[in-house]
Amino acid sequence: MKAEDSATPSSTIAVGSPADGTDRAHAPDTPDAPNAPDTPVAPGSGPGARRAGLNGTVLAGLGVLAFSLTFPSTAWGLESFGPWSLVALRSLLAAAIAGGVLLATRVRVPERRHWAGLAVVAGGVVVGFPLLTTLALQTSTTSHAAVVVGLLPLTTAVFSSLRTGSRPSRTFWTAAVTGAGVVIVFTVLQSGGTVSAGDLFLFGALLVCAAGYTEGGRLAKVMPGWQVIGWALILTLPLAVAGTALALPYEPVRLTAHGVIGVVWVAACSTFFGLYVWYRGMAEIGVARASQLQLAQPLLTLVWSYFLLGEEVSAAAPVAAVAVLLCIAATQRAGRAGRGR
Repeated sequence: MKAEDSATPSSTIAVGSPADGTDRAHAPDTPDAPNAPDTPVAPGSGPGARRAGLNGTVLAGLGVLAFSLTFPSTAWGLESFGPWSLVALRSLLAAAIAGGVLLATRVRVPERRHWAGLAVVAGGVVVGFPLLTTLALQTSTTSHAAVVVGLLPLTTAVFSSLRTGSRPSRTFWTAAVTGAGVVIVFTVLQSGGTVSAGDLFLFGALLVCAAGYTEGGRLAKVMPGWQVIGWALILTLPLAVAGTALALPYEPVRLTAHGVIGVVWVAACSTFFGLYVWYRGMAEIGVARASQLQLAQPLLTLVWSYFLLGEEVSAAAPVAAVAVLLCIAATQRAGRAGRGR
């Protein structure tokens, strides 16, 4: 790899927010052209535009599908590995995949000024969120965790507002606070009137992941999004190697088919492939349309928890999930309306 800037003006891929409040699709975020010039795609309704929209929707949908299987896969992985070993192996395998792709495509090393932001992405998305949710899943069911983490889009909105200075409408924040209230009531009721240690881990995961998403979104304006997660993974590689070497000898390892499938899925699909297709889909259909697809993620996780893990999903879980999704949908509509004014 050459130690040069991958974030030059000629390689910037930006997602615009025109006055009508919609996001336009820009140049596809592909590893085949890591330094391609910024070539916005003009909006249209012809066959080419329709094909691009369908392609982007399919790609973003694949990302949501990969993310929705993260908690069930983590639960499978815990059958074979301890929580610390699982997180270390997940990061190590994902970093190896990312490194291979970055080397194969000869991507330039980002400028020094971008590494602080990449460290936030790495700490939040690569290390913090996987570790805290894995610890939570030792005592919480995946269906319970799915509903709690359904608050992530709202948490990210708060971080984004603080980081960028944007001012969403009152309707947006009303829906956000309502969604937060639903999640808090659900977690307290499911924990017998108290907040459990697993819930504290999950709420911590929301905070660090939201910070990672917000900083990653900022960096994605100056370099392709798949490179953001790729370099964040490379940044954590020494920690992943050390963590694997330390954790494996001290935590019991009982290899099972479920355990191996689980750790491979969260590494290759949830951590790398899911984010890769997700960013490509966003590049083609825009941030607003792609984000709507992610509203289905908590409900999909509930389905996987029932069919793959045989969990008894309480009546409150799907009700809470739907309520949270409705609140998130309201924030999305309010956000678009606010940009259109």
